[in-house]
Amino acid sequence: MAEVGWDEVTYLTKRTPKAGEMRSQQAVQAARRDGKTVDTSKKFSAGQNKQHLSSKDTAKLDRETEELHHERVSLDVGKIIQKGRVDKKMSQKDLATKINEKPSVVNDYEAGRAIPNNQIMGKIERAIGLKLRGKDKGQPFGGGKK
Repeated sequence: MAEVGWDEVTYLTKRTPKAGEMRSQQAVQAARRDGKTVDTSKKFSAGQNKQHLSSKDTAKLDRETEELHHERVSLDVGKIIQKGRVDKKMSQKDLATKINEKPSVVNDYEAGRAIPNNQIMGKIERAIGLKLRGKDKGQPFGGGKK
């Protein structure tokens, strides 16, 4: 003790909390009690398979004046998907796994509830081997090879 001088200062501090600890309910409540600003926001469609943007369809719907609904996949396309899937002995889940989408996406396309997306339609065409677009719907899909 004798060698400690009056000019030396020792600081005792707590460690800074980690990011996970900062987001806990307890930490948020403590910050509110202290009067600090707390920014809470919910992430939109977090953890979902929302990689396909529909901004073009949304803009088209905004410009539309009379009928305010998106064009859906026709039922004949849904039947072609179902026929091709059954011919290949695949379930909806197998087809969804093969095209890297959720089973509900395949279900929506078969039931005619889905808004057509060319990326997904192309994946389904290649997986089932049948054309889904154009004048020759239901014909074998060549995959662009001539």
